[in-house]
Amino acid sequence: MANKKRERAFYENGSVLLEKLIASCNAKPIPIPTFSPQQLRQATNNFSPDLRVAGWYKGSLEGRIVLIQSLGCWPNKGINDLAISAQMSGHSNVLKPIGCCLHTLSPISVFEFAANAQWQIAHALSYPHTAFPRPVIHMNIQMRSILLDEHDVPKLSYFYDSVSIPEGETHILTGKVTEKADVYGFGRILLELLTGEHYRKIYRLTSGKDCTLVAYIHNRAQGSCINEIVDLAILAEDGEGGASLEHQLQAVLDLALTCTGEDPQRRPAMVDVTKQLRRIERFVPSLIIY
Repeated sequence: MANKKRERAFYENGSVLLEKLIASCNAKPIPIPTFSPQQLRQATNNFSPDLRVAGWYKGSLEGRIVLIQSLGCWPNKGINDLAISAQMSGHSNVLKPIGCCLHTLSPISVFEFAANAQWQIAHALSYPHTAFPRPVIHMNIQMRSILLDEHDVPKLSYFYDSVSIPEGETHILTGKVTEKADVYGFGRILLELLTGEHYRKIYRLTSGKDCTLVAYIHNRAQGSCINEIVDLAILAEDGEGGASLEHQLQAVLDLALTCTGEDPQRRPAMVDVTKQLRRIERFVPSLIIY
């Protein structure tokens, strides 16, 4: 009976995965290796809690360190993550799938190893927007979506909610969602990095209204200097307290505010965000105009 359930799960999960791979990879699905439940149990010491890493299990599989995860109640999202990640695997800043297990009721995904980290990753995010006939919107850009490998290379992950814009269209019909949704998420990450606060933290405005980080910074940035907004730990990194750091931080803040503007059409494209961050990194203060 158990064997029949495993075989049924394999065929059902496999057909869904193949369908999503064909849809996301323009009818040229990328083969994804499969592993048995026994292999994954052995790799994770029977899914030991001691090997939990930010919602994943750290394991050793076929001589390499990997990340293993089951979505439990959201199997379709897990399969979507595998399919989109396979499509993006050509980019060095995207977390690469190693394989999966389809014999369990909820598919289990296996990815290259990278530790949880906070990082700016504009270049990787512009890739799914521009590299394919059907642009891919990540839809879930936040701190936990960005990992670092052993060489401190940032990796974009968590493609569970990602969607493709139909070829020839500029948005997804339901809700008119565009790539600018990801631009907003990236701008929110910049604000988190600048302030050291979580985007869900609740603030009280002088008007008495409660709001989250993005609205609070938009409101406060109009009458505050950069030193009153940025995390003191960032300012402490510059021993001389030089003006160059303040110029850089102000430029990043301006960019973050542009990315999180209410009107999606006025937000920059991720390609332009990447270019602006490169200018900032090179100590070239410039006006951010889009």
